[in-house]
Amino acid sequence: MKWLKGLLINLQFFTSIPIPMSLPMDKPHLEKAIRTFPIAGLIQGSIYAFILYAFLEWTPFSILAAAFAVWLAGILLTGGIHLDGWMDASDAFFSYRDQKRRLEIMSDPRVGAFGVLSIIVLLGTRFLFIYEIVLLSSPYSYFLIAVIPFLSKMVMGVLLIKVKAAKKEGLGSLFQQAASKTTLSIYPIFLLAAGAAAGLAGIPAIVGFLIMALFSILLIVFLSRKAIAWFGGMTGDVLGASVEGTEVLLWMILWLLHYFVMG
Repeated sequence: MKWLKGLLINLQFFTSIPIPMSLPMDKPHLEKAIRTFPIAGLIQGSIYAFILYAFLEWTPFSILAAAFAVWLAGILLTGGIHLDGWMDASDAFFSYRDQKRRLEIMSDPRVGAFGVLSIIVLLGTRFLFIYEIVLLSSPYSYFLIAVIPFLSKMVMGVLLIKVKAAKKEGLGSLFQQAASKTTLSIYPIFLLAAGAAAGLAGIPAIVGFLIMALFSILLIVFLSRKAIAWFGGMTGDVLGASVEGTEVLLWMILWLLHYFVMG
């Protein structure tokens, strides 16, 4: 039951899916929420894949409309929570100030020019990748689209636990304090299960999944170091920015895979 409530906490906090119930926010349930980050991501990705399939197979709409629907779903389904972190972290990073000042900038509710420019670039490049993926789509595309948020939420969980908090208050710190030494032990099992599912889907799917998983691991190493160097540690905004950055990179990898592996 705690696992289910942990998953519902994720859906309540990190998506716009209505969860009309009060959920306990104590350490045991938050710890289960961290464990189920990848499951919440898989639900999110499965919705994207279903939307794409529905538009391509069940409607007369164009490929452009199908791509736009998937792109828009990525914004609406998350409620923009991670995009907000991307903008705040961008404003802070491009200020070129010291760590203390960057943390103050991220806490400012106002959005600066760099935040606006960075969100335009992020969403614009993501739309390009999605459109051409849809244009070149194959039966393997649906599976690989579904695992993009699965992997990004796994990256978020590892960064949350393994990188020290830059400040003691905030949502990120609340989740981090609930983690235990064994919280991440389930993640390798999730990866193996996803790899097995990719193997059943076919060679292109497993090749694509392995490449995307490898880059996700490399991103964990890179972001773990840079979060400390740039911001003095992890915050909720930095986590949100990490999720968005991971997803756009995975969309780019999937885009390239359609040209060079699944074409």
